[in-house]
Amino acid sequence: MPNTVLWAVDAWGKVYTLSTDNQHWDVCKDSQLEFKRVSAVRQCCWGIACNHQLYVYVHSSDLPIRYQEETFENQRWNPVDGFCDRLLPSDRWQWSDVTGSKHQQLNSFELQSPHWEWESDWYVDENIGGEPTEKGGWTYAIDFPATYTKDKKWNSCVRRRRWIRYRRYTSRNSWAKIPSHEDKKQLPDPLNDISVGGWDITDEPVGRLSVWTVSLQGKVWYREDVCSDNPEGSSWIEIDVPSEVIQISCGPYDLLWASLWEGQAIVREGICRNNPKGCSWTIVEAPTPEDGIMHVSVGVNVVWAVTKERKVWFRRGVNSHNSCGTSWIEMVGEMAMISVGLNDQVWGVSYDDRAIHFRQGVTSNELSGKTWKAIVVPIENEKSNSGSVSSLVSAGYFFGDEVKEQSDSPLHSDLDTSSEAEHPVMSGDPACTSSPSTVLADEHLETEADKLKAVQVFEQETGLGDEQALDEAASSSKGIGKRGPQWSSIDLAETLMSPFQASDVPEDVPHLPLLGRFTEGAAEMFGSDVCTLWTWVSGGGCLVDSLTPLKWFTRQTGLLASMQSMSLSITPAHAAVWRKQIHDQLSERSKRELESFRHYEQAVEQSVWVKTGTLQWWRDLKPHKWVDVRVALEQFTGIDGSKDSILFIYYTHYEEKKYIHIFLNEVTILVPVLNDHKHSFAIYTPEKTRQRWPLRLAAATEEEMHDWLVLLHMSCCESRGVEGSPSHHAIWSTTCKGDIFVSEPTSDLESPNSQRSCDQMFWCQVGGHLRMVESGSSGVVWGIGYDHTAWVYTGGYGGGFLQGIASSTDNIFSQTDTKCVYIYENQRWNPISGYSSMGLLTDRYMWSDATGLQECTKAATKSPSPQWSWVSLLLIPRHGLCAFLFRSYHGYKTIKDFVRRRRWARKCKIVTNGPWREVPPISLWDLSISSSRGTVNDDSIALWAISNKGDVLCRLGATKQCPEGTSWLHVGTDQPFISVSVGGFHQVWTIARDGSAFYRGSVSINHPAGDCWYHIPSPKKQKLRQVSVGQTSVLAVDENNNLWYRQGITPSYPQGSSWQHVSNNIRSVSLGPLDQVWVIADKVQGSHSLSCGTVCHRLGVQPMEPKGHTWDYGIGVSDTLQLDCLVRHIVQ
Repeated sequence: MPNTVLWAVDAWGKVYTLSTDNQHWDVCKDSQLEFKRVSAVRQCCWGIACNHQLYVYVHSSDLPIRYQEETFENQRWNPVDGFCDRLLPSDRWQWSDVTGSKHQQLNSFELQSPHWEWESDWYVDENIGGEPTEKGGWTYAIDFPATYTKDKKWNSCVRRRRWIRYRRYTSRNSWAKIPSHEDKKQLPDPLNDISVGGWDITDEPVGRLSVWTVSLQGKVWYREDVCSDNPEGSSWIEIDVPSEVIQISCGPYDLLWASLWEGQAIVREGICRNNPKGCSWTIVEAPTPEDGIMHVSVGVNVVWAVTKERKVWFRRGVNSHNSCGTSWIEMVGEMAMISVGLNDQVWGVSYDDRAIHFRQGVTSNELSGKTWKAIVVPIENEKSNSGSVSSLVSAGYFFGDEVKEQSDSPLHSDLDTSSEAEHPVMSGDPACTSSPSTVLADEHLETEADKLKAVQVFEQETGLGDEQALDEAASSSKGIGKRGPQWSSIDLAETLMSPFQASDVPEDVPHLPLLGRFTEGAAEMFGSDVCTLWTWVSGGGCLVDSLTPLKWFTRQTGLLASMQSMSLSITPAHAAVWRKQIHDQLSERSKRELESFRHYEQAVEQSVWVKTGTLQWWRDLKPHKWVDVRVALEQFTGIDGSKDSILFIYYTHYEEKKYIHIFLNEVTILVPVLNDHKHSFAIYTPEKTRQRWPLRLAAATEEEMHDWLVLLHMSCCESRGVEGSPSHHAIWSTTCKGDIFVSEPTSDLESPNSQRSCDQMFWCQVGGHLRMVESGSSGVVWGIGYDHTAWVYTGGYGGGFLQGIASSTDNIFSQTDTKCVYIYENQRWNPISGYSSMGLLTDRYMWSDATGLQECTKAATKSPSPQWSWVSLLLIPRHGLCAFLFRSYHGYKTIKDFVRRRRWARKCKIVTNGPWREVPPISLWDLSISSSRGTVNDDSIALWAISNKGDVLCRLGATKQCPEGTSWLHVGTDQPFISVSVGGFHQVWTIARDGSAFYRGSVSINHPAGDCWYHIPSPKKQKLRQVSVGQTSVLAVDENNNLWYRQGITPSYPQGSSWQHVSNNIRSVSLGPLDQVWVIADKVQGSHSLSCGTVCHRLGVQPMEPKGHTWDYGIGVSDTLQLDCLVRHIVQ
């Protein structure tokens, strides 16, 4: 579960945050302002201050918020002046945007607000389509609307060049004021409520948010253009409402509710990607006519409401198809307000004691939850005081009698008896509940005289006499059993007094009890400011997993707090190293102790056990179909303890009984194949790999399939002697379904005389779900999910369906991943009906996939496998037009466009586990880890990445002991990038979005980010999309799946000289630390079938021949069986 925060506001207007990993409230860093209400999301928080002004708080990040401003300088040629700024009346402006329709001079660009600053001055972009231009950046064309090129021709009548300037957002970790919507010509109408949501309506632009506000006059306003690159938005738009609105709530998707002054609720209809503001309102009546709705809060599929009598109601039947729901259900408790967060989790502020409560038991199957539970954690600046007081309580309770017995100890001489008595200092839980238990400590009362002085001060402040005060104190100590202590006076100093000091005190003066309490009047006087009264809470940025327990509901004692503070110094990396050392020592001890008994004769020479069952087999013989078979797995143990297994498959062919047997020490991979029809899995051997036709078995249920997979997996590992976590030299790979596999290469795999082919490598599955995985020679492994979340390998093994003894017990964490399933609606134009679903006979399906070759309708579209669940019920359209169905599409309509299509997306989610830990908070598109071998655990490891927005990042602090690193360092670029690779000697190569390559100069250990970029033109008429760097070689793959080798790379000229074609039919490439070449081939023909996504090893790679000479084909899958295909791997 990632580290997210809960936002809250107390009665004094202070803003606090509570992290899911912490047990204390943190005061907002910019605490100068006082706020009434806040609305938070994961990347920022919006709030209304007590001055009725709107502010936004953007969290700090290693990735800066940058926005690129651009304008074009246009010139036309004439015979007298040549190219100049004298344009024809029909031409565009001399300074314009890319289309020429908008006038944009350099001095017309201004900063949107004081929260932005310019990074540099204007400069010319000397790049076009991935190729460098001549000096000055001019590009030429026959006319302004035509296509521009870098070369000047005889008919080049116009030219233009692009000017760029970046501005940066500077107000991070502080409240930035947002311009008001008020019109100075009208009466003031300050804001009264705010809600932020809509981040899942669309992913374009990145980080887009819907910000809704309500004014005191009941008007609703919408903030436009709020996204990651523009956190402040641009302008306000007033939304018409049927009546005066008092409060509003916006969910992550299209759900928007508001409460009216009359007690009703209104629901916004028509919210979608193209219209995030919606189109109309629908009125929903209150649960009871006499008790109107005062507050509403919405999530993905839930709506909670609070009425004027503080009753809590839950709306049943709310979803994307029915945003109004069906009926109200009353819940237990009285709340002042409710906040629905991520995963539809619910928080509330109770009406009686103003404490924050969390709704427990909220799951996808039970959205209403089960019960309310108060959050009892202290505030950060008072946490240390409460901890010390708790420690004193524990000390006085456990050691009071022992200290009294040693009152004549010389320890009293070390005490400062002349110290002045201080007032009792309150130190308790500031976030107490309805029955607080707070402690008051007298830390420096060292003598009876000091104690009497404290009592005198107390009676002066309370107005009680001497005897009355002492009587009250004595009576309170006797009444502890009747009523819980409100305040406690802890006196550890009295046990250290000498006998003569004790005799100086009159006998008629009773001692204050060790754990006594003050009177009710004193408690009210001291405790009036102790309990934090909360007024608002926002959970829109807090992600809570229903399966992961929170630490918010237990109050820490002094001993527990100190133990936890001690444990903070033990990092997970240290714990992993110690655990591995202990495991190695135990293994060595076991071997050492058993060595003395090797010569004893075994009582049983061989042991055999057999597991039988009934499965279905996809018959190799024609006709191919599923047939029922009986299977038996036989495992036997030899005299030397080695284990081997054989899998028998018994079937009937034309009433003749036959069987197939497979030695499990020959199995190379077990691939699960999950779909709605069969729970099947495929078994590969070297022979089956060469045929591209695996052995496929299916079970009746998913649990039975997993049982067989675990058993076969364990038997294969035992037969090959594979156990534990992968080594630093392991080969990692992922499939197109997100499954992760790892293989241990043999020592002679890279030998020129090796007889072991690539198809004999054994691949073992690792739990988790990733789109790509990257590893380095130091054993550091990272991965990226389909939702662009970064994950780091924890050193465990197993996970997923590999549970029990097939998985490590530690270093296994929960993992989630989301992806979108796309289908396309195609239409053709005809002169009668215009665009319609009536196409030609040669056209693609009217509902199809991206290629148009497979029919995909909305009703028949299913999740990728039963493990996935839909999290978005709305399909979001995206439009595109072109001249023919198989041509490229664009977002605008022309006279030549006869067909059009739009893309519909539906988001799904998978929940699994594996040896992976999330690395927040930046979403990544690509990453690379250096293949250089580190010698010391503290050696820094070069790790570079590309964010999902195209920014280049360098990871700092990554070592063997700390593989996740500490922070990101942003490396500035002029355009977005899509691929990065870091090789030996800190060589960093990247691929830009326009298909050109770049080399980063002067990268070293002391200067990890380098200093400048060197532009490398792509191969002629090709656009590169992926690059891989080894020790001395650089290989790249273009958009047409061609593999290119960079020639002429030397230490003095690391950029190289030219590109040389190596092979085609390549999806991706990976270079090892010794320039080994491994690729994923697109299509490989086998003896029985065609495979897609095949691991291939380049043979003959030597220093004098770095390109090699031929391919060795490894594991690959059959396209006809729709199995998984390998898409990415790294070899060390």
